Amino acid sequence: MSARGLGTWLRALRVHQWSKNVLIFLPAAGAHRLFEHAAALQSMTAFLVFSCCASGTYLLNDLMDLDADRLHPTKRNRPFASGQLPLTHGFFVAPVLVGGGLLLGALLLGRLFFATLAAYVVCTVWYTRSLKRFAMVDALMLAGLYALRVVGGAAATAIIPSFWLLAFTMFLFLSLAMAKRYSELMLMITSGRTHAAGRGYVTEDAPLLQACGVASGYISVLVIALYVNSAVAQSMYRRPEALWLLCPLLLYWVTRVWLKTSRGRMDDDPVVFALRDRPSLAVACVGLLLIWAAV
Repeated sequence: MSARGLGTWLRALRVHQWSKNVLIFLPAAGAHRLFEHAAALQSMTAFLVFSCCASGTYLLNDLMDLDADRLHPTKRNRPFASGQLPLTHGFFVAPVLVGGGLLLGALLLGRLFFATLAAYVVCTVWYTRSLKRFAMVDALMLAGLYALRVVGGAAATAIIPSFWLLAFTMFLFLSLAMAKRYSELMLMITSGRTHAAGRGYVTEDAPLLQACGVASGYISVLVIALYVNSAVAQSMYRRPEALWLLCPLLLYWVTRVWLKTSRGRMDDDPVVFALRDRPSLAVACVGLLLIWAAV
């Protein structure tokens, strides 16, 4: 395979989207067990298995959504929509990745992780086939898929997921899901269209999506504030007061994401934006230093 062909496949598999699966490490990190050999190995295995299944479902999504993607201003450049990769290759590779990931998950990480991974695959396919066409339901499902990654990490390491962690990730990623939909509507407005192809939104929904997304992002910061003041945080951290500084840090980042989104400067996926945006990376580094200082 040529370097160009490999690059095309990497884009089709959306390897850059594997960054979302870092959420699998959060249960072990939250329990302060990330550097234990067993927990680290189990989390890494779960990360790789989830990534395998995720790439398979991305291929399925592209194959099932060809018509809508070909009408989209940017998605029409995807490998299958643009004809860079044969459809037959996708129909072969997708089930191999999903089936192989499920089998490895069952063999290496047990039944509970397998059930979580299977739920993720089923929900992803359900979202691709029908739920993404229903306004708001699609955003809630996207947020739920992020939460399933956290649950998967907990199942792989036999760590009970924290209520605070699940609440924080649900609200934060609901905000990012809303930002993704809002940015798509902004593209529709720019191109003179009134409906998003294959979606349940019209351009008049943009202000509501913006309001819901900003509110959800700020609620995620409120969850952090309540957690810092909880008995759980007081017992787990020697200097929990250092965690308070996470609140203004996250408020800045959420506001920055929505400022960029409202100006029409957001990528199709806010996660991709965060990985390329220097201020976002700086926020992540400072946040990790604050957590380290609190421990």
